[in-house]
Amino acid sequence: MKEFFISDCSQQENKVITSSFVVVSKQVKPKKTGEPYLALTLGDRTGQIEAKMWDNVEEFVGAFEQDDFLKIKGLINKYKNRFQLTIHKLRRMQEGEVDFADYLPKTSKNIDELWQTLTDFVSHFENPHLKLLVELFLADPEIADRYRTAPAAKTLHHAYIGGLLDHVVSLFRSCDLLCRNYPQINRDLLLTGAFLHDIGKIHELTYNRSFTYTTRGQLLGHMIIELEMLQTKLEQLPGFPADLKTLLEHLIISHHGQYDFGSPKLPMFPEALMLHYLDDLDSKMEAMRAHFEREAQLEGPWTSYNASLGRPLLNSAKLLRTETTDETAAPSQAKPEADSAETSPALDLFGEQRDEPAAAGTTVRPGKL
Repeated sequence: MKEFFISDCSQQENKVITSSFVVVSKQVKPKKTGEPYLALTLGDRTGQIEAKMWDNVEEFVGAFEQDDFLKIKGLINKYKNRFQLTIHKLRRMQEGEVDFADYLPKTSKNIDELWQTLTDFVSHFENPHLKLLVELFLADPEIADRYRTAPAAKTLHHAYIGGLLDHVVSLFRSCDLLCRNYPQINRDLLLTGAFLHDIGKIHELTYNRSFTYTTRGQLLGHMIIELEMLQTKLEQLPGFPADLKTLLEHLIISHHGQYDFGSPKLPMFPEALMLHYLDDLDSKMEAMRAHFEREAQLEGPWTSYNASLGRPLLNSAKLLRTETTDETAAPSQAKPEADSAETSPALDLFGEQRDEPAAAGTTVRPGKL
């Protein structure tokens, strides 16, 4: 039974814990002395944590690989306001010791209710061709099962079991609202594009142990897979309008919105443009929400640098709560002392200098979520 989860770090700061994790990533790096150390990213259903093993690395480096499960004993501490784990001991776990539900994050929402919302939207489609097409996808047992469980991305947004369905239902609701303000939009076409735009993720990603790419997903990407899936279903619908098929294909290949973000075409009609912007908005809002959740233990309202968004983030709700509290507190006239930790290298428990994470001002170009 797994008793410690990564979300419990704030209660176990500066304490030695023993728990199990899935290996999200594994790297062997050199110390200044030239000796190797292990740099791992470990995960469970509540999040991820960076971990380092500094001693006896040769003994353990070949004992496990990425996606393996490890039993680990180590120290939880903070480095630049982020929790990290210094590993003292580890061993690879056997399949019989693992409860897989402990390691993959899952939506907190009810999957059955999300699925019902999705099918209710589709049942009210007015275009008979689009309605029949989407219902054909929904009636496919393999597709339906994977659509209900797949993440929407590997790491950047909705990266949890049920994330794809959660994302698409959120998109459906946004599309429905915006169509009321822009009557020139073909609602059924837009919603069909929202349903199809990430459906290839069910084959692009694998999510049995951790979220990673399948070989097919790595080589083709979800857009190519989606075009193939669309063609397969359309072969079962003789008489489907050719122009409508072309519009659907364009919705799929343009939804990332920019060439740099992987779209071979830019959005060229109203429904395609709206799908791109609503998809991008929903992805970024979820990325912000998840980042605030990961750093909820921070005292101040500012988060660390978010590489996918290309900026640190301000938790405005926390700021407003802090200001309300400060109004009732007496102002302090004491001048804050300089933070000496910023002028000296940070050392780990074994006297080695820790890896320095990217500074908040480092230029990282935001990408498509």
